[in-house]
Amino acid sequence: MTVLSAATLAIAMGAVAGWQDTLRGVLQGGGTPGGGGGTAALTQGEMTGGLKEALAQGVEWSVNALGREDGFLGDERVRIPMPKPLRMVEQGARALGQDRYADEFITTMNRAAEQAVPEAASILADAIRAMTVQDAAGILNGPDDAATRYFRRTSGETLEQRFLPIVQEATSRTGVTVAYKNLVGRGGGMMGGLVDTGSLDLDRYVTEKAIDGLFTYIALEEKRIRENPLARGSDLLKKVFGSLN
Repeated sequence: MTVLSAATLAIAMGAVAGWQDTLRGVLQGGGTPGGGGGTAALTQGEMTGGLKEALAQGVEWSVNALGREDGFLGDERVRIPMPKPLRMVEQGARALGQDRYADEFITTMNRAAEQAVPEAASILADAIRAMTVQDAAGILNGPDDAATRYFRRTSGETLEQRFLPIVQEATSRTGVTVAYKNLVGRGGGMMGGLVDTGSLDLDRYVTEKAIDGLFTYIALEEKRIRENPLARGSDLLKKVFGSLN
């Protein structure tokens, strides 16, 4: 899989009235508004196929952007923060000059998420393949995050099931548990038992944040697409979207 330009996905979701009107006409009447021009030759399959292709490329871009070193850690929009139950512990550690233990723990959590995200590619690809003409219409005519909502609705539970064991392995490999114990040891003592660290499920926390980060990226791409549908991609995309110009 190659990293794709964000502009490629810009074909998929642009809020161009001509595009949306054309799709609506194809879905409702089997033809196109006006009955003439280049859009008359487009079929439901081509219109839906163009959207699927663009969404697939956008998912690939998001997965590649996050599923690499510093994909999460290097981006404030998706970086996994200290869990709330541990923020007092973090403050205690930093007050004692033990910043490196807090930083190490945050880094290892983000490394685990970066290793889990590539698993999303096949799951979201399945959701795209299962997309119906009605789904496509809902996305194209829906709100700015319609595609993101579609992916959450159809794939959120599966993503959690598939991410969790990968995160569990990654947290062990990247040293999350060790870093956590080091942090609590350095900053937790002064809390006097006021912080409940025993109930924290780190693996599930990292899993949920990894999924949130993935959908954050997909939503950012979707917004960008709707605002600036400029690019042209494959022959199918050129036919579908070029015919609307």
